Amino acid sequence: MTGETDLKTLLASMRPELLDDTYVFATLAPGVPQPDGLDPVMLFREREGTTLIVTEDAAKAAGLAASFRCRMITLNIHSSLEAVGFLAAITTRLAGAGMGVNPVSAFYHDHLFVPAERAEEAMELLMELAKESVD
Repeated sequence: MTGETDLKTLLASMRPELLDDTYVFATLAPGVPQPDGLDPVMLFREREGTTLIVTEDAAKAAGLAASFRCRMITLNIHSSLEAVGFLAAITTRLAGAGMGVNPVSAFYHDHLFVPAERAEEAMELLMELAKESVD
């Protein structure tokens, strides 16, 4: 399965889903192990440290300092990792509304982390974008 590459199809067929939890970004210094029992939705290692995206409750329980309270929107279409312009179109639409977004691409889907207090607005913007992209 390689996923969809056609931009118009991706935009018209995406089915954004707003997940219930509130997430945060946390970081661990290089060499610091991940707290036991912590189950991040994303982990990425950089020279400066390891970034974790975890639920706000999990971060508090683990005693992690966190930033960017956000909600996760999964774009339910299998987008190819080689698709061109999909996230650019989406982030441009959100930026036009003055909304920051942290996108994460996984093998099957793209996920957007948007400010928690603007999640419903982000969903409306994404649904409008999908509707505009239908033939």
